[in-house]
Amino acid sequence: MEFFADTADVEAIRELGEAGLIDGVTTNPTLVAKTGRDFLSVIGEICAITEGPVSAEVASTDFTGMVAEGERLADIAGNVVIKLPLTLDGLKACAHFRRVGIRTNVTLCFSAAQAILAAKAGASYVSPFIGRMDDINLDGVALIRDIRRIFDNYGFETKLLAASIRSPNHVTRSALAGADVATCPPTVIKSLVAHPLTEKGLHGFLSDWKRSGQSIV
Repeated sequence: MEFFADTADVEAIRELGEAGLIDGVTTNPTLVAKTGRDFLSVIGEICAITEGPVSAEVASTDFTGMVAEGERLADIAGNVVIKLPLTLDGLKACAHFRRVGIRTNVTLCFSAAQAILAAKAGASYVSPFIGRMDDINLDGVALIRDIRRIFDNYGFETKLLAASIRSPNHVTRSALAGADVATCPPTVIKSLVAHPLTEKGLHGFLSDWKRSGQSIV
C-alpha cells in the first residue's frame, strides 16, 4: 500500500519524505488556502521536494475550464496529477487528459457506480471519501471493498485511493479492503507508529540498560 500525504504544508511533506514514509501528495483548494500562499507556487514547491505523484485540483466546474486549468497545472512539473471532480464534465476532462497522456485523480467519489465511470473514463486514481461517508452513518470502508472487487472483476487499471482518512483504524481497514493508496493528513501518518505497548516495552528496555551500566560506544 502506498501512502500519500494529504496536505499543502511543505515542511510537513519534507519531514515525512525524509523519513521515507510517503510515496506522493494530495492537495485541494481548501488545504492550499490554509497556507495563505499562491496556489501555483505551493504546487511547484511540493513537486520539487517529492518525486511521487502530486495531485493538484482544478477550480473550474466546466469542461473547457478544467482542461485549461489542468494543462496549466501539468506544466508545473512532470509529477503533477490533475485532480478532477466526479461530475460529467469532470469525467469528460478525465478522458481528454487520458488521451494526451496526463494522469488524473477523480475525487469526491461516494459510490461504486461513480468509481466505475471514473475507471471507464481512464482515471489514474479514483478517490472514495470514506471519512465523509462515516460522518453520515455509511460504511466508507465497505465502499472500498466493493470498488476493489469490481475493478478486479473487469481488470480496470485505475488505482483505488482511500481518501478522507481520519484515523489509523481507517488506514488498516482500507488496506484490508484492498485500497492501493491511502492519503492521510500528516498527523494520521505519524500516529500510525504509536502504540502503548511499544512505549511500555521501550521504557522497560531503557531502564534495564541503564541499570546494567554498560555503553555501546
